[in-house]
Amino acid sequence: MCGIAGLMTMDGRPPAPAVLDALLAALAHRGPDGEGRHVAGGVGIVQNRLAIIDLVTGDQPILERAPNGDGAAGGGAALAANGEIYNYIELRAALDGVAFQGASDCEPPLHLYRRHGLDYARHLRGMYAIAIHDPQAGRLVLSRDPFGIKPLYYAETAQGFAFASEPQALVAAGLVQPELDTGARAELLQLQFTTGARTIFRGIRRLLPGETVAVVAGRIAERRHLPALPAGAPAAIGEADAMARLDAALEESVRLHQRSDVPYGLFLSGGIDSAAVLAMMARLAERPVRAFTAGFGGTGAADERAAARRLAAAVGAEHVEVDFTEADFWRLLPAVAAAMDDPAADYAALPTFKLAQVARQELKVVLSGEGGDEIFAGYGRYRVAQRPWWLGRRRLRGRGHLDGLGILRHDVAAGWRDGFAAAEAATATPGRTRLQAAQAADCAEWLPNDLLTKLDRCLMANGVEGRTPFVDPVLGGFAFGLPDALKIRDGRGKYLLRRWLAGALPAADAMAAKQGFTVPVAEWMRRRGDRLGPLVAAHPAIAPIAEPAAVAALFRSEAKRAGFAAWTLLFYALWFGRHMLGRPVMDDTLAALAA
Repeated sequence: MCGIAGLMTMDGRPPAPAVLDALLAALAHRGPDGEGRHVAGGVGIVQNRLAIIDLVTGDQPILERAPNGDGAAGGGAALAANGEIYNYIELRAALDGVAFQGASDCEPPLHLYRRHGLDYARHLRGMYAIAIHDPQAGRLVLSRDPFGIKPLYYAETAQGFAFASEPQALVAAGLVQPELDTGARAELLQLQFTTGARTIFRGIRRLLPGETVAVVAGRIAERRHLPALPAGAPAAIGEADAMARLDAALEESVRLHQRSDVPYGLFLSGGIDSAAVLAMMARLAERPVRAFTAGFGGTGAADERAAARRLAAAVGAEHVEVDFTEADFWRLLPAVAAAMDDPAADYAALPTFKLAQVARQELKVVLSGEGGDEIFAGYGRYRVAQRPWWLGRRRLRGRGHLDGLGILRHDVAAGWRDGFAAAEAATATPGRTRLQAAQAADCAEWLPNDLLTKLDRCLMANGVEGRTPFVDPVLGGFAFGLPDALKIRDGRGKYLLRRWLAGALPAADAMAAKQGFTVPVAEWMRRRGDRLGPLVAAHPAIAPIAEPAAVAALFRSEAKRAGFAAWTLLFYALWFGRHMLGRPVMDDTLAALAA
């Protein structure tokens, strides 16, 4: 796990060392264990390393040995990667005739590229953002894993093509000015995340999940795409066969995701997904699983620690309970908004950030249950998607978070659903059921641009690698291809996963109704609403787009929708202050707003 960045100039001159230095400095939190750089011709690539596999010889960039024995300077390619290639052992065995330089999981992609060209990523199983400079072909190649677990951003400027693991690095290096894309802002306010290739920074784009691009002379010359999910109708499979295949696929995925040369643990909630990962980790483990759970004592929010404690005890796991308090909320929120440079107004980032702070004291790698709801159909909106129109089927994400509250001025939110509608149209391929289409749209947008972005930024800000066994092309493809009846039955989602968990870990009470995860942000905000509301209403991010009196009233209201709207505006104001205005990160939310 690392941070990568680089440049390809238009005129072929070497990138300025000061720019490469600035990129390295901006991504230092992603890789505290070392740094490397490669400069050849008009291309420069830098990497900050978080050492997980091959601690001794795994430094990057990795240089391909040319026939004359030299590295990239002699014409061979150079690779830098952010992520983990989980099937690297199998790939190394299959690459007969290759003389490997070390034991790094990221070396096989370099040799695969030499054999398969731009199709090399089809052989990879993992989470990755990869940059390869091939001086022989005169091109820079960038690739991102099919689910978009690892981020990668780029900008095409007058000087050339620039890329980085985080958009803030491109801004910090002076390659792009921090200008707001108002269309993406509308998405953020209404959806809590932004969609597609466009980011909230004008001029900075995402490499899409599964995309590989070839850059020549500072401009994208070719694109290829690797889908995350299988096409076509659900598979014809019975429940008994599906149960056996699920057990095998989950075991393989968790086993691969546990490949590490450093200690690893688990973020454990009281829910189905992390409980399933816990059960499989316990089956495979040679030592007790180390599990971390956050809770909110003394509030109206459900506290998952008791349920998680029961699950940990059932498998003999070592359980660490972390209390996220109101004081933590006011202290950590500015740092969370700073870490989420590609913003998602997801309040689950708060406990995730603190869990990463605690976990980092003893380990570098954490598994989580992210993605289980998307690939096994756990959300209530998926059950609604199955209904015919006359029984109440509604559009997925058909109402924005601020709709009908009288907050936004003029046409601030115009077109907020266009990007998600485009994803729905693109993922509703022939043969897919309505349920699969809803899942696929979420996997294309909500999963990478909210859940996985949150996990990446909150963990990497604290030097921790997050791994997601459910977000795996083999396990995910199997689960997505299940018949609808094995996903949703008797009004409950994730039917097959629940059935498996009921046998694997009875203490999980797998067939109980789903309990949603909440953070009591509305409760905490109301306690300081009289002061907080006016500060948010007058903030430079909010004043031009919202009615001040309506904004201030949100922070005093006890209505659920008002509380979520207030949280969204508060997060956006803090994000804007940091990333558009360049304000310093403080450890006091009210002071950050008033700065």
